[in-house]
Amino acid sequence: MSYNIAVCIKPVPDPDFYDKITIDPRTKRITRSGIPAVINPADKNAVEAALEIKEKYGGKVTVITMAPPNAEENMREVLAMGADAAYILSDREFGGADTLATSYTLAQGLKKIGPFDIIITGTESADGATTQVPAQLAQWLEIPHLWGVKKIEFINETELKVRAKIEGGSIEYFIKLPALLAVSREINRPRYTTIMGIKGAKKKPLTIYGVKDIDIDLNNIGLKGSPTQAGAVNVPSIDRKCKKLRGEPDEIADLLIRELTAAGIPLE
Repeated sequence: MSYNIAVCIKPVPDPDFYDKITIDPRTKRITRSGIPAVINPADKNAVEAALEIKEKYGGKVTVITMAPPNAEENMREVLAMGADAAYILSDREFGGADTLATSYTLAQGLKKIGPFDIIITGTESADGATTQVPAQLAQWLEIPHLWGVKKIEFINETELKVRAKIEGGSIEYFIKLPALLAVSREINRPRYTTIMGIKGAKKKPLTIYGVKDIDIDLNNIGLKGSPTQAGAVNVPSIDRKCKKLRGEPDEIADLLIRELTAAGIPLE
């Protein structure tokens, strides 16, 4: 049996440009203008997991994101990795969404282009790190889900044995399809794109959908559909000081202890 697999990814600000990120004092949102986006690192593991299933059992891998239209470059990258089709959900109405509104929008997009046997996500995004979207998305789709997945095995055509992380270790679950799996970073090592993959990605379908293209309740998207909104945002000032301690090892150790104690840093 082949599988129809969807992967949800998110473009996030390039870490090399974090020092350029500012906060809009009026909207209290991150100003991303001029900040290049990269694929959320955990989501590359999700893409790799989907591709490995496709290579072993056959099927199709579709990647979806809610992002500005300029996310096309990021989507071409996952197409170059081996995904078959990509969709961008992009509309001004989607702006300002919290995790609940984001998961609803993704769910409606998946319903439009599905159905899917398996939906795979990363565990969290590098910019938000709430870990909430996978569970919320599964709830909107009314399917079971597991978080922190580090190993996937097929028991039969409609049931998986999954090893997932828990505090202090891991545990095995059995889960029936369709299901959503939020995979951990340790599940695999994402492949690099190749020249042939990059060339082939240009010929693969990439579709952009707006509010009018999917069945959506405007009260559930964007700021209007977001019960969580920022009350205030403060950018902390960071003062770094460097002090060199000179002398013999015993003297330096003594000086270091005195410096740390004077700074109020606990030593135990």
